[in-house]
Amino acid sequence: MNPQLPERIPLGLTDLRISPLGMGTNAWGFRDRADPEKGPTFDAALESGINFIDTAEVYNFGGSERTIGLSLQKSRPEVVLATKFFPYPWRLSKSSLTAALRSSLTRMDISQLDLYILHFPVPPVPLETWVEALGDVHKAGLTRTLGISNCSLAQMRKAHAVLDRHGIPLGSNQVEFSLLHRAPERSGLLEACRELGVTMVAYRPLGYGLLTGKYKLEDLPATLHGRYIKRAELLRVTPLLDLLHEIAVKHAKTPAQVALNWIVCKGAVPIPGAKNPRQAAENAGALGWRLDSAEVEALDRVSSPL
Repeated sequence: MNPQLPERIPLGLTDLRISPLGMGTNAWGFRDRADPEKGPTFDAALESGINFIDTAEVYNFGGSERTIGLSLQKSRPEVVLATKFFPYPWRLSKSSLTAALRSSLTRMDISQLDLYILHFPVPPVPLETWVEALGDVHKAGLTRTLGISNCSLAQMRKAHAVLDRHGIPLGSNQVEFSLLHRAPERSGLLEACRELGVTMVAYRPLGYGLLTGKYKLEDLPATLHGRYIKRAELLRVTPLLDLLHEIAVKHAKTPAQVALNWIVCKGAVPIPGAKNPRQAAENAGALGWRLDSAEVEALDRVSSPL
């Protein structure tokens, strides 16, 4: 591969090509309003080789989508954009998914999405109904490919089967996955993604910031990204943080970049958030190199009890 060209991998079995690491934007925007100050962060991600951008209609009540729409106005060089449909309990028909997607397209000022995702497989509408609705918007040309999120192994197989009957590949399944949350690996979900040709997208890849290594017992904040963190929790992960630091020094990287690279080595695509251009560029530093097998095994071993 030309070292001057950013690395790209297939999104599922589709013709879309994404960076092995994306950028999450759940903290972007205000209540249904765009945040122009995120433009430089968006640009920094693209300049660093990241082209996979993830958002959702519920992120700040559409504010994240509007912010991305502002950023896209300047240019859209090979950006692969994903957003999500939230199955609110009052959304009871397939047509509500189509309407929601059209609203997302309007907020982002685009005519076609790259990846449309069912955010949660929750009642009262059956999963199969929403997946059929995803197939409808794909056939209508409103989105290039389709995905699911927070789906178990059984739910993913069900969604895959529904789309397969229509000849449509399931592009992705977005779930929580990190060194602190390895349930998708243990449940067989990660292996099933490989089997079915579905890209696993990993949200919270840095464990609410705990895996960045920047938090200390003596100045631990009351909350990390809105979640209460106990001192005992940080003590419990200290051996893992020490190993991340050790490996980071060896590669001239940061602990966060090592934690993200571990996910890449597992075959998943992490989507860490970025509040500013510096964070976007730092996240991208997890690409262009790989942990060796011994390092991956060591991280597996130390993180296993967690």
